[in-house]
Amino acid sequence: MPRPLWAGAISFGLVTIPVKVVSATEDHDVHFHRVHLADMGRVRTRKVCELDDQVVSQDEIGKGYEIAKDQTVPVTDEELEQMPLPTAKAIEIAAFTDADSIDPVRISDSYYLAADGQVAAKPYALLRKALERSSKVAVAKFAWHGRERLGLLRVREGAIVLHSMKWPDEVRSPESLAPREVEVGEDEIEQALQLADRMTIEDLSGFRDEYRQALEGIIAAKAEGKPLPAQAEDGKQEQGEVVDLMAALNASVAAAKESRGEHGEDATVHKMRPSKKTARKAPAKKTASSKSAAAKKTSGRSSTAAKKTTKKAAKKRSAS
Repeated sequence: MPRPLWAGAISFGLVTIPVKVVSATEDHDVHFHRVHLADMGRVRTRKVCELDDQVVSQDEIGKGYEIAKDQTVPVTDEELEQMPLPTAKAIEIAAFTDADSIDPVRISDSYYLAADGQVAAKPYALLRKALERSSKVAVAKFAWHGRERLGLLRVREGAIVLHSMKWPDEVRSPESLAPREVEVGEDEIEQALQLADRMTIEDLSGFRDEYRQALEGIIAAKAEGKPLPAQAEDGKQEQGEVVDLMAALNASVAAAKESRGEHGEDATVHKMRPSKKTARKAPAKKTASSKSAAAKKTSGRSSTAAKKTTKKAAKKRSAS
């Protein structure tokens, strides 16, 4: 079991459930050291006091809040722990709500809550079953790392999970980022839905961090003095290329079918009508008068050639 990050209790009405908080995720990122390129020596960060220019050890460093210029108030960890807050040592459940009502943008880090001791087993199981049968999630408040946080409790594989959440005023509005209104045809929407249907999967366990794998390959090659792996060809379109949206959607549907081993009917490409600005003028059709004029010219040339041939034949007969 990973090392607990925090110990306290879940406050559920009059029920108290002692718990330990354990990280629900692991960091598999490749981390680099900062080094001096000339000799590969480590470059470290020194913590220096700006008043006396002396290096300060960790046990000499504390918290302080600047209330005015040149005036800072020190705040100790003991003072933070003794704050008169019901959430100082408890995850206080404030309400229950439908899971679908929670905006995923607000969800941050995730933690498992482990029952702390045998006395916590029954109330822990009680809360877990209540969450499972109601199909709801619990909204809670808790204090951690020097601030009060909003949390979300749900059940995952028999364990209660705590999701740290952003407060409502911490989420920016995307209104200014939305594109201008554009007209989208029903055919395009249907084709996009068909693509989404073809790409629907039940299990996400097959996804892998390809960037980390490629990075580990580079590190292994450099450590062994081997050539670096060849760069994969980028099949993306060049920037600025104009794309026929319907053709791209149909091609994507066909590719999704092929990847699943489906060999049904080929996707039909519906060409998009060009806009007025980019539409090219079609060449003017030949009118009936121009066609008849061309026919007369051809007929005239044929008649002249026939007359020349007749004259030549008459001269040959007279000569003979």
